[in-house]
Amino acid sequence: MFSPEVLSNLIIFVPTIFAVCLIFADKAAVEFMRVWTLVGTAITFALTVALLGTYTPGDGGIQQVVAKEWISSWNIYYRIGYDGISLTLVVLTGFVFLVSMLASWGIEKHVKGYLILFLVLETGVMGVFFALDFFLFYVFWEVMLLPMYFLIGIWGGPRREYAAIKFFLYTLFGGVLMLIAMLMYFFASASMTGNGIGSFNLLDLAKWAAQGNVFSPGLQVAGFILLFIGFAIKVPTFPFHTWLPDAHVEAPTPISMILAGVLLKLGGYGIIRVAYPLCPYGAQYASYALVAIGVVSIVYGAFAALAQTDFKRMVAYSSVSHMGYVLVGIAVWKISDVTGTSDYWLMGMSGAMFQMIAHGVSSPGMFFCVGVIYDRVHHRDLNQFGGLTGLMPRYSGMAAVIFFAGLGLPGLCGFIGEVFVVLSAWNYSKTLAIVSASGVILTAGYILWALQRVYLGPEYKGPHPEAITPMNSREQAIGWALIVPCFALGVYPNFVFDYTDKPMAKLVRSLNEGYQNTPKPHGDVQTTQK
Repeated sequence: MFSPEVLSNLIIFVPTIFAVCLIFADKAAVEFMRVWTLVGTAITFALTVALLGTYTPGDGGIQQVVAKEWISSWNIYYRIGYDGISLTLVVLTGFVFLVSMLASWGIEKHVKGYLILFLVLETGVMGVFFALDFFLFYVFWEVMLLPMYFLIGIWGGPRREYAAIKFFLYTLFGGVLMLIAMLMYFFASASMTGNGIGSFNLLDLAKWAAQGNVFSPGLQVAGFILLFIGFAIKVPTFPFHTWLPDAHVEAPTPISMILAGVLLKLGGYGIIRVAYPLCPYGAQYASYALVAIGVVSIVYGAFAALAQTDFKRMVAYSSVSHMGYVLVGIAVWKISDVTGTSDYWLMGMSGAMFQMIAHGVSSPGMFFCVGVIYDRVHHRDLNQFGGLTGLMPRYSGMAAVIFFAGLGLPGLCGFIGEVFVVLSAWNYSKTLAIVSASGVILTAGYILWALQRVYLGPEYKGPHPEAITPMNSREQAIGWALIVPCFALGVYPNFVFDYTDKPMAKLVRSLNEGYQNTPKPHGDVQTTQK
């Protein structure tokens, strides 16, 4: 019905259109506004699925590029497009926002404002995944900041102002570093545009970086450091993670679901889409440091989760550990031709991409499970739970499946990505692979211990036992919506790989080409992958 170009724009701006319409709604019509927002998120998700059906893998390149002149004096364009990497994350975003809207039915304070900010946040996230102009990418990146700040700061817990300000400052700092790198590449590209004005076109900048003679090694190293820190804050990786536990603990349940399911993926996507293509020499130069940071994040996040007595804080630290696998996989990409054809199997990069999608399903599910019981008993102390299986058997069964998906149980979504990343790390450094694999054991430890304390054991003796009631139909719908992809991705991972493998192969070939073509400083020793 719509062309892919129209679908792309609709996916970005349909949430904003619904938000604008909400401005004129009667703030007393709470139920209407909730249904209206749910319809908006459902339409957006349906559009992402429709766009998925139009995608043809091809050579893994960007498809259906839309480029409209925006600020001509600075060569700034409204340029959007997508490949399999961005498209899978777009579908994930539509899905997570839809289930998070279902989980938002319990929001009762300033409902109109909450829903408007919720929809504007979705536009910002979608815009980042589609943007192919660096300036446009930065604009959408900053658009996300204010809605999330207010969603935590107004609708969060007792320490919501502190958590919101901390989130704002960290993200703003990362955005400033990204802005500096963006301007560096803009002015460095002036000699290539033909009119003496630099370019923000991410496709052109990546092409020139692959040629190796446009951006100097020093520029690439400096640019990569700035971009990596900016994106690592959002991932988040150690030691840039400290905003995350506070933001998660204080944010309302649906916002925690979005934060874990979508916003953390923006960091990994930024590294893949911007930092690596623009800085192939810098990416190789920093590869050992990146692997080390990823491995530390895996182990540190798991140990921190083990030490928590707050159910939600434990899940928050688990995200630090799980996203560490993403960084390791990105840092240790490896190509091996196993088919005898032009198809390549990229174990590290493919594993990292799959881990982002899998975590985008399981982590919102874990936060949802915490929110279900918190809404009833109004506490998250792991030591005051117990025996919920006898009181809420259906909820406990759903929670067990979702937490096992986060644990990485074979047959569920969390297994594939972690295995691929560890196997790729083995080709890079056996020691680091063994250390990163230990994160799987630590993950099993804190998740099984949490399941034992919350759902098993003696009868519940914490506060408000009379409030423990079975899940309602809306909560069950959310639970099933999250469980189905946990099984689907675990049983048939090609749901992701069919879309991401060829774009990843093209990216890695470009990275290797860019590194080889970049003139090496005197005394530099090439550190190619084994």
